[in-house]
Amino acid sequence: MQYSKTKMEQLVKNNAELTQRLKQIMKEHELEKSFALKALYHAEVKESGRFMKDYQEL
Repeated sequence: MQYSKTKMEQLVKNNAELTQRLKQIMKEHELEKSFALKALYHAEVKESGRFMKDYQEL
């Protein structure tokens, strides 16, 4: 499974929990949105993450 910025943006937009998590990552690590999205992908989606199925459906 490959990272797609547009898919991640859509997934975050559709999920309030991921939106909060993205904001938290951006604040904690002082990251720009694009880097925070990639970090969120690796933490919550990739390799049987909680949101992998939702990501694949997009």
